[in-house]
Amino acid sequence: MAIDLELDCETVSAAASDHLIDTVDYAQVAKRVVELGGEEVCALLETLAEKVLTMLFADFPISRARLWLRKLAPPMIEKAGSVGVKLDRPRAAHHAKSTDPVPSRFLTQQLHRLPKGRALDVASGNGRHALYLAAHGFEVEAIDRDRDSLANLSAAAAKRHLSHLTVKQVDLERLTDERPEFPPNTYDAIVVCFYLHRPLFPWLVEALKPQGVLLYETFTIDNYLRYRHPRRWEFCLAQNELLRLTSSLRVLSYDEGEHDGGPGMGSVYTAQLLAQKPGQPIAGHKSP
Repeated sequence: MAIDLELDCETVSAAASDHLIDTVDYAQVAKRVVELGGEEVCALLETLAEKVLTMLFADFPISRARLWLRKLAPPMIEKAGSVGVKLDRPRAAHHAKSTDPVPSRFLTQQLHRLPKGRALDVASGNGRHALYLAAHGFEVEAIDRDRDSLANLSAAAAKRHLSHLTVKQVDLERLTDERPEFPPNTYDAIVVCFYLHRPLFPWLVEALKPQGVLLYETFTIDNYLRYRHPRRWEFCLAQNELLRLTSSLRVLSYDEGEHDGGPGMGSVYTAQLLAQKPGQPIAGHKSP
């Protein structure tokens, strides 16, 4: 079996920074393709090719993929050098035909900077981020107040044999002075996407382990002014507000502006933060 790949991605950032984290790591692409090929048992090349495309768009910040997957020694009486299938697909078209939940592009871009270990997905909904993290080896806890969404997430995790993903129903906006859902110094990574409840920020910081990382993305006031979404401006961050709410953390990456919101959202105005809790790392724990 052989596979040729041609991937389109944005290169301006990498050209300016000369840093690998700002582009697609082709060594990681090769590693994930080999892993997927070893895990999947497919009768048809077409099936495996679709699975490879789904993985590439989920794991890497690419805009288009061209794939040629072929058998070098096909089981044919007639002599043939190889037989295979070629696919050429942009990200939007693949997401339109895929039934799998698509994680935030910001999360896929920053995944390599999240310390492996225990992760918390806050306001998880149907679990597009929890499933993505669990598929990449994290021990994931997903919390949300919607019972049906959590039931869907549990079913999806069971279907994918992700036994290290658990769910818990929690009313994150209840009036209380106790937050057992955020035990202190517990999580290597916490992910919050497109959800904002300002009183939770001290608890989020407290729940991170020393050297743990918070990944946060949600709408800014610019999105409300342009699109009247979300329906109330209070659900949007003011300029630089996310930095103020997490001022005790060390900023690893921050950007406010127009970003890809994913399927069904198009272009949106968000704040994107990756920040680390200071302190001595736990034994055996690696910093991003």
